Amino acid sequence: MEKLYAISPLDGRYHSKVEPLRDYFSESALINHRIMVECEYFIFLILYLKSKGYPLKQLSKKETEYIREIYNLKDKNAFEVKKIEFQGDGKIKPTNHDVKAVEYYLKKTFENKIKNNLELIHFGLTSEDTNNIAYSLMISGFIMDVFLKETEKILKILMELSVKHASSVFPARTHGQIASPTTFGKEMRNFYERIKRQNDFIKDHRIMVKLNGAVGNYNSFVSAFPDIDWTDFSSRFIKHINTQFNYNLEINLYTTQIESHDSWIELFDRIRHLNSILIGLCQDIWRYISDDLIILRPVDGEIGSSTMPHKINPINFENSEGNLQFANSMLEFFSSKFPVSRLQRDLTDSTVERNIGVAFGHSILAYDSFITGMSKITLDELRAVRIVDEHPEVYAEAIQTILRKYGIKNAYEMMKDLTRGHRITKKEIENFIDRLQINEKIKKEIQKAVSLPYTGIASMLAKKTKIKN
Repeated sequence: MEKLYAISPLDGRYHSKVEPLRDYFSESALINHRIMVECEYFIFLILYLKSKGYPLKQLSKKETEYIREIYNLKDKNAFEVKKIEFQGDGKIKPTNHDVKAVEYYLKKTFENKIKNNLELIHFGLTSEDTNNIAYSLMISGFIMDVFLKETEKILKILMELSVKHASSVFPARTHGQIASPTTFGKEMRNFYERIKRQNDFIKDHRIMVKLNGAVGNYNSFVSAFPDIDWTDFSSRFIKHINTQFNYNLEINLYTTQIESHDSWIELFDRIRHLNSILIGLCQDIWRYISDDLIILRPVDGEIGSSTMPHKINPINFENSEGNLQFANSMLEFFSSKFPVSRLQRDLTDSTVERNIGVAFGHSILAYDSFITGMSKITLDELRAVRIVDEHPEVYAEAIQTILRKYGIKNAYEMMKDLTRGHRITKKEIENFIDRLQINEKIKKEIQKAVSLPYTGIASMLAKKTKIKN
């Protein structure tokens, strides 16, 4: 019932379709990722200082396991942290500070089992040290566990269509007008290659994080332990995080209070680029459906119009396009917003960061709609061939190219006079060839060219498993 009162359609109408994102971008997810960072920082800091000869009591295996078990108390963690932030808890007064509430919650929770080194919780850190790593873990987890699974489904669909319809003759249009024919498989392969290129970048992209204190100079760390190489510590800690959670973060040693977010922007721009390619594909499929080149399979019980019973609308592609455009508008804003922060930092990025999941949610919703739409389409191969056959003027390109190969003058102009601005039949093309005052061998070469489907090597390109550069 509460979904009927949700302000965002992601939490209302589309709730079930984006539910996996709650583990990465909800308030609970943010709190728990902060807890993950703070707990691992506490464990690693004690290990590191101990290795440098400081007389700290080492955590036992049981204590370490206890700390990591806190990760699994997700609902309890979120509830207790929010309580401390806004209401307080016992002797703890309301913090009105989200990260400090996490610190106090962990101290309170650790006291039950861990008696030593409690002041090393959040030691030397500014909130942004915790936050930037937490958000980067959230983004990385989403990319690996949700995003790439969806884009791989799209790539699989496009590759299957490329192979299945590699030789399916298909009309092409440039400037909206009939052009040299292609194959449906080759058109799908074009989009496959473009999406795959962006997807590969996203898959390999490393997000940068910082852990260097209030203005990026390790001031608090050095004041307490001046003989420690804190750049080494922060680098090793991020490697520890990567090992612990199987991610691929990279340390940024040169920051202000905030990590610059440049690596986020690089990622957002690639996702926006991928989305833009998919918008183009949605629009092309929509046009093919409009031209009756693609048939939409009716779904039992589904209604296309409240007044026109016959309608089967391309709603999945329209829904996908709209969500992609909305997601891209947010991603574009992120890319202009996140690089700019006053002096050593201002807080304007904080509220914007909480909306990263919204942009990703609309992207995932779009991918799901696109995949559903593609499951409903069938290529009308006979109609595609018929349309191509109705436009024999496309052979004019082949004829003039062969004539020019043999040095015959004004070949282009001859074909332009024959074909431009009026309809022409295949018979008229054949008669034109017969009247040409040229060598019979050349004439036969042209006659052979116009007797075959004029699709070049589209079929081969559509099926090719590896393109050599």
